[in-house]
Amino acid sequence: MNKDLIDWPTFISALILLLAVSIPLAVFPEAGKEFVNMANDFMTGNFGVLYLIFGLAAFAFLIFVAFSKNGHIKLGDKDSEKEFGTISWAAMLFAAGIGSSILYWAVIEWAYYYQGPPFGIEPESNEAINYAPAYGIFHWGPIAWAIYTLPALPIAYFYYVRKKPVLKISEAVRPVLGRLVDTPLGIIIDVLFMFGLMGGAGTTLALGTPMIAEGVHDITGLPVTMTMKTIIMLVCTTIFAISAYSGLRRGIKVLSDVNLWLAVFVLGFIFIFGPSLFISETTFTSLGLIIDNFFKMATWLEPFANVRGFTETGFPESWTIFYWAWWLVYAPFVGLFVARISRGRTIQEMIFGTMLYGTLGSVLFFGIMGNFGLHLQLTGQFDVVGFMNENGAPAAIIAILNQLPLAGFMVTVFTVLAIIFLATTFDSSSYILSAVVQKEVKAEPLRWNRLFWAFTLCLMPLVLMFIGDLQTLQTASIVAGFPVLFIMGLLAWSFMKASNEDLRASKNYQSPTIYINRRETRKKRRSALEALEDKNPDD
Repeated sequence: MNKDLIDWPTFISALILLLAVSIPLAVFPEAGKEFVNMANDFMTGNFGVLYLIFGLAAFAFLIFVAFSKNGHIKLGDKDSEKEFGTISWAAMLFAAGIGSSILYWAVIEWAYYYQGPPFGIEPESNEAINYAPAYGIFHWGPIAWAIYTLPALPIAYFYYVRKKPVLKISEAVRPVLGRLVDTPLGIIIDVLFMFGLMGGAGTTLALGTPMIAEGVHDITGLPVTMTMKTIIMLVCTTIFAISAYSGLRRGIKVLSDVNLWLAVFVLGFIFIFGPSLFISETTFTSLGLIIDNFFKMATWLEPFANVRGFTETGFPESWTIFYWAWWLVYAPFVGLFVARISRGRTIQEMIFGTMLYGTLGSVLFFGIMGNFGLHLQLTGQFDVVGFMNENGAPAAIIAILNQLPLAGFMVTVFTVLAIIFLATTFDSSSYILSAVVQKEVKAEPLRWNRLFWAFTLCLMPLVLMFIGDLQTLQTASIVAGFPVLFIMGLLAWSFMKASNEDLRASKNYQSPTIYINRRETRKKRRSALEALEDKNPDD
């Protein structure tokens, strides 16, 4: 079992924190729900602006790094080949970062914006219709993937460039914190990351399970009960546990490839047999709207709420801040995973590849699935909003799919895809959690360690699904993500400090001081030559 490789203080501390939070929530669900909502109100009311500032800062920082000298650093030796082909690499990072949540939100998110639009727009108005399909793409677009990519920089750098066989968040901030990483502070950083990931993962699984349950109900006629949801969650857990146990190449890569092609089939089917022209035009228009209003959408809060006639909508807290917090709790995990699969690529390739492929995938899902549902609503073929308000979002998602040709077949394929999407997220999660609690990871984390965290990940989702509605799930992510804000700042600082030190120490580096001195020397030579020419104009 090789227990000596395990970092037991981190392992035990993370497990104790998980149980300390989960057990009281399960025993006192109403009180737990009230506490989570109080914590959310405090954080979003006082610190919500920090999430929005961080989102823009992460996006700007990555663009800067990609075009700097740091961006040309190769992850691995000079002759290292890319460990995974582009398609498999893109499939793994997208599946790890998105999960079944994109199937949930891509189909139905526009309906929330249609009824509760931003900027004080009148609900269900023509302007609300314009923003309804665009805001989902914005929330799952470049800023989201920038937040995901940022932690990958220092982690990949230390693992492949400095050759440190450790996949730990605490180790990635060593250039900034130094020996403090070897104190309890290092354990706290790793445990906070693990807890944030488990909270975010709990939200994902607790959202995806009811949707899968509705699909099973539609296929089999069995009633949707807590027992059914629990069984579905355990089945999904078993699938991603087997995948994580099988390893990166034989398990996670294979499942991600299957996930990719199944998703392509579903999207292609809806596009071809749905309102293709409407989907194309609406998606293209939404992209233009986002580009035109990017900074407005990225910075909008409600500072004038409840004064001088301004009405508070709660939109920023419910959506943009929630999403940035959700990406935050997943970011160190996705960063660890992206770093692990990016050997042979440059920092620039990793940044642009993650942001481009991630955003492109999200545009396709929201553009095709979301606009199919919006078309049903606007043409009167099916009242999506009315059905959702009466029966809930998971039932509305399946009802939308039932408007397609071969509805029974498509619901079945969609349900299978949702299960695989969950599995591809959580096999990656358990893989990374097991890596964090090991002192070193030479090839892959220990198998029993991967299996343990695969089943441990199921605990928080069960509790959240038991105690909460959608709002409770959203607030849980915001609360769990707050400490990660500060860890992310340390990670960015750490990467720049370490990579700049190595660049300055390299043989090919030309320091700014040397460059300035050489430029001054050239100026002096030029002045001397001009002076000679003035003295001897005939020469």
